[in-house]
Amino acid sequence: MTISINAAFDGGNIRVVAIDGDRIDLEIARDHLSDFFQWFSFRVAGAAGRTLTFRIVNAGDSAYPFGWPGYKVRASTDRVAWRMTGTRYAGGVLEWDWTADTQLAWFAYFAPYTMEMHEALVARIATQPGVTHRELGTSLDGQAIDALTIGTGAKQVWLYGRQHPGESMTEWWMEGALERLTDADDPITRALLEKATFHVVPNMNPDGTRRGHLRTNAAGVNLNREWHAPSAERSPEVLCVRNAMDATGVHVAMDIHGDEAIPANFIAGYEGIPSWTDDHGAKFYEFGRRLAAHTPDFQTDKGYEKSSAGNANLSMSTNQVAERFGALSMTLEMPFKDHDPNPDAEFGWSPERSKQLAHAMLETLADMIDEV
Repeated sequence: MTISINAAFDGGNIRVVAIDGDRIDLEIARDHLSDFFQWFSFRVAGAAGRTLTFRIVNAGDSAYPFGWPGYKVRASTDRVAWRMTGTRYAGGVLEWDWTADTQLAWFAYFAPYTMEMHEALVARIATQPGVTHRELGTSLDGQAIDALTIGTGAKQVWLYGRQHPGESMTEWWMEGALERLTDADDPITRALLEKATFHVVPNMNPDGTRRGHLRTNAAGVNLNREWHAPSAERSPEVLCVRNAMDATGVHVAMDIHGDEAIPANFIAGYEGIPSWTDDHGAKFYEFGRRLAAHTPDFQTDKGYEKSSAGNANLSMSTNQVAERFGALSMTLEMPFKDHDPNPDAEFGWSPERSKQLAHAMLETLADMIDEV
């Protein structure tokens, strides 16, 4: 049977270079109007009974080639369970073998969270008691920027993710957070919602998500470098969210991301903002310490280098929100690899673990909400 490769679906990204017997050479397409690329998602048909070798031949030219060593591709035969499969990286080529016992198989950089899944999530959560849905604005392609508001408390908490659309674990995290926040039978949730009002934006970059981008919107713009001066022409997604934050104020902000290289979960803070004080920063460090004590799926040893005094990049949301509102602001980074301090040999870092980490972070916030 003829092998067929297809990525012409919501969030798909791959191009066929050549098929030679059981060897399939592929390349990842760049984000539109951008040089960024790393996200891939595609299916193979007609593979049953064969052992195929897939080779992404332009992996070495991707945005973060240092993310490939130690990485394992995610594979699925039902688009529900996404297991890791052994992957080799050498000479700029990412390669893996697949012995197929089904007619169809799917491969992706991480378990996808498509725009159709996003629409289903928003529809499900918006019908829950106590939830208010708002369309904050629209993207350059005209897609909705959805926000879900939950709670009655005075503390204003903003959860937002998917600024970088290829970091699909972020919307799995959002699903976990929204499910926990709408669990009326949970005493921790009930107490938290009496003290805080949550504004949740599950996907800030719907255009990049649908187009199969790694990092940018429909104009090739990295949204997490727009927070100092967002515009309707380049970054309406950021503009509408930041305007909504201005209307409510922000006490706590969590910007949810994925990291290509570091095999661990960690948070990055706002060191180096002009208004930095040790008391303000202490809240960030205390959150990290409590979260690490609360779950084995978080640690504080690995992470990004801190900005020096006065040198924070205010175009990034965590820095801008901390400076603009005095908020306890953080960027969560989850791995494309695995959380090495607590690994899973079959699934690696996964959708379910992303959702559970959201629960742990809300529990930690509940413990600290009176202090922020």
